Amino acid sequence: MPTAGILLAAGAATRMGSNKLLLAVEGESLLRRAARTGLEAGLDPLLVVLGHEAERAEAELRGLACRPVRNPAHARGMNASLSAGIEAVPADRPAAVVLLADMPLVTAATIRAVEARWRETGAPVVTARYGGVAAPPTLYARSLFGELTGGEGEGRGRAVVRRHADRAAYVELPAAALADVDVAEDWERARAGLAGGAR
Repeated sequence: MPTAGILLAAGAATRMGSNKLLLAVEGESLLRRAARTGLEAGLDPLLVVLGHEAERAEAELRGLACRPVRNPAHARGMNASLSAGIEAVPADRPAAVVLLADMPLVTAATIRAVEARWRETGAPVVTARYGGVAAPPTLYARSLFGELTGGEGEGRGRAVVRRHADRAAYVELPAAALADVDVAEDWERARAGLAGGAR
């Protein structure tokens, strides 16, 4: 059975000053790039959780075989969007991989490696670890879905990883492969990483 994907892309990106997910990298927006990467990795369905400027985001995803999930409570924080994504996972999917749309160095190969590690180990949670720092893509087995739903704010996914650290499995990656885009300086570093092949 395929693994579902949840791409979190609902935030307002207030620190960037504009909708960062529509910034272009290598000829496509961060949002479209992240969705395409998830699809290339074989995630099915790929659920893209949208909120801020949802219409523009859906237009950006046109032609991709992903499934938009509108989160009317997106202003309540990433936990609300994670909850919306988890609740949209089909009942027959045994696990879901959570992705962030503002991490342009994540590759389909990394996502596939996380899923393969889960199939090898049966661990309830598998995440990438960049020079010792755990960050998405993160796979959660269905047994943990209840811990990922409800509430507001930030950090529930990380908290679940910490809570189950004794049973978690990891895919080790270099620290240079970790980049998330929150402010303009992050964007420049991410573009430099792509140009330098830090993937």
